[in-house]
Amino acid sequence: MGATRRYRVAAGVGAALLAASTVTACGSDGGGGGITVNVYKYPQENFQAIVDSCNAKAGGRYNIVYNKLPREADGQREQMVRRLAAEDDSMDVLGLDVTWTAELAKAGWIREFTGSVKSQVENGTLPGPLQTATYEGKLYGAPDNTNVQLLWYRSDLVPTPPKTWDEMISMAEALVAEGKPGQIVGQGKQYEGLVVLFNTLVNSNGGALLDENGTKAVVDDKAVEALAALKKLATSKAIDPSFSNAAEDNARLAMEGGNAAFQLNWPYVYAAAQKKPEFAKNFKWAPFPTLGGDQARVTVGGVNYAVSSYTTHPDESFDAVLCLRSAENQKLAALKDGVPPTIEAVYDDPEMVEAYPMSADIKETLKNSSVRPRTPAYQNVSTVISTILSPPANIDPQATADRLRQELQDALDSKGVLP
Repeated sequence: MGATRRYRVAAGVGAALLAASTVTACGSDGGGGGITVNVYKYPQENFQAIVDSCNAKAGGRYNIVYNKLPREADGQREQMVRRLAAEDDSMDVLGLDVTWTAELAKAGWIREFTGSVKSQVENGTLPGPLQTATYEGKLYGAPDNTNVQLLWYRSDLVPTPPKTWDEMISMAEALVAEGKPGQIVGQGKQYEGLVVLFNTLVNSNGGALLDENGTKAVVDDKAVEALAALKKLATSKAIDPSFSNAAEDNARLAMEGGNAAFQLNWPYVYAAAQKKPEFAKNFKWAPFPTLGGDQARVTVGGVNYAVSSYTTHPDESFDAVLCLRSAENQKLAALKDGVPPTIEAVYDDPEMVEAYPMSADIKETLKNSSVRPRTPAYQNVSTVISTILSPPANIDPQATADRLRQELQDALDSKGVLP
């Protein structure tokens, strides 16, 4: 993927590849006394079953129609932005990548969640995902699914997984020195995956890229240390030689191919590994290695539901959101489509524990997770970061930090919503 492209990885056991590339209505327009709630969301294989369940529970008060957006996140955003800019009142509920909340809220295109609806969304939702749905202290979305990375390792090579960043690199280099497959694989390509990795290191080290208001570039001393940690990985004797061109699946395939002992990646790699039993029996997981403090603050992904400012049925739309992202439906989506829930209680369900053996680590990671910079200019911010950090081996911590600070401020000061 290119530096400006957003991505979403369906994570977990049984994750299904999602299909469709054009906006397609997948429901009838009947019932509901003529009130239709149009939901626009990426192609999710079993989402129609969730829609059907919510329509049954609505009891004829309204009828939800599922409109499939393109598979690629860039295409999703482009369609929604164009129609919202035109004040299209046929859009009611929007499935947004977590990085779009601030942009659409600042533009006035999505409604704030208030009152009992807000309380119901906040109740039981994990803090990391909930942060992605807020902007300037207000709630503009309802977290539907989420994602966090873990450390994956080969237990036949690594009996006890490392707890820190430096320990991981040292263990890997020791294995390589012994002639064993000790490489570290992850996302070093110039795209959003590199931004996510760097953001995790910055937040895990207690640093900041932007101020709390998202209006000033900070890139503090802790962020400089995070740059040094990223360079240390990229120049390690154990790093995968293709790291600067690697995305999620490149890392997964390299480890499955027997070249690596460590992998930084999303939980979807577990399901893929089960197709190779000999590999899977030694394929284990652990919390993401720390850079500073007792626990890493891993960057979350996922999707939030928002309600369009131009809907003519706001009450029905908010009601539909509460049903679509209910605990019952989040569990269905997790088990059938492999997308991790945002409601904490779902992780304790016996079926979830069986299907997601790493669910406890995912839940604990989410409790202390971090979010990408919350700013309406995130598209530009992401592009700046991925461009300046590529290739990671060329990072000069202080000089790179100074350049980031200047160019991020320029990105924040740009006018308009579209990058």
